[in-house]
Amino acid sequence: MDGVPDIAALVDRIRRHYDDGCFACGRDNPIGLHLDDFQLADDGEVSARFLPRADYRGAGTTLHGGVAATALDEILVWAGLLNEKILTVTGRLELRYRKPLHVDETVVAVSRVDDLSGRRMSASGELVVDGEVRAQATGLFLVSADLAEMGVL
Repeated sequence: MDGVPDIAALVDRIRRHYDDGCFACGRDNPIGLHLDDFQLADDGEVSARFLPRADYRGAGTTLHGGVAATALDEILVWAGLLNEKILTVTGRLELRYRKPLHVDETVVAVSRVDDLSGRRMSASGELVVDGEVRAQATGLFLVSADLAEMGVL
């Protein structure tokens, strides 16, 4: 993969480049989501897992919708990072909540790049619990940096 030995090594390099403090994926952010265990399938699908903290709840034990949106936004960005080796920022994010997520459930976030044209990337993804899609997102993302040009690769 373009000189990078494996996905875990690439994820680690990206995280270290940004001081590992990201709210969604940073390991050093004490209040963050801690998305981790990133995988890249042969078809380009990116996935990661997280177990929401009780602090992220809305009503009862449901995961707050804004936290679910954050996780979706993050995994869509990672589709560009791992597949296209680009960093993007969100231009538009559209969400569909299908069924409540709960703070005591391990959530798998999944994404893919649907299209890359110039500096515009379209991506889609979902949050899944036990094989069931609970929330979905599509988005338009704007390329802000190339990992090779930034010296990350």
